Amino acid sequence: MMRSGLTALSVLALLAGCSDPKHEQRLRAAGPNPTLDALLKVADVGAGERRFGQCMACHTVVAGGPDMAGPNLHAIYGKPMGRNRPGYGYSAALRDAKGTWDAPTLDAWMQRPQKVVPGTAMMFSGVSDPLDRADIIAYLRTRR
Repeated sequence: MMRSGLTALSVLALLAGCSDPKHEQRLRAAGPNPTLDALLKVADVGAGERRFGQCMACHTVVAGGPDMAGPNLHAIYGKPMGRNRPGYGYSAALRDAKGTWDAPTLDAWMQRPQKVVPGTAMMFSGVSDPLDRADIIAYLRTRR
């Protein structure tokens, strides 16, 4: 019984260490009903790197890194959809998508991949917080 209590405390401590104490401050700085451009102006690359941790279950983001359940996302920013990793088995829907991995596309994709490319094989419930998505985009921009 005591062991489970310690485990719960450990999890809470880890979650507290991952929080961004400046999140609300940055969100207010972006203004009321902020646009993606406003959010990108207050985005934090370090926060994006931490938030990208959830993506690492399926993706790597390092030069020369392997593809996993999802493709390596190194240098994805600005590339055509479904073509960044020629050896990766993208779904037909993603290969046929007409788009570029720019900020608006990444933002929409991270919110609801199936809405951006119906029929994509990526099963992900999405990132609901728009500032979190902007942070991840800022991080991905640095991975070139």
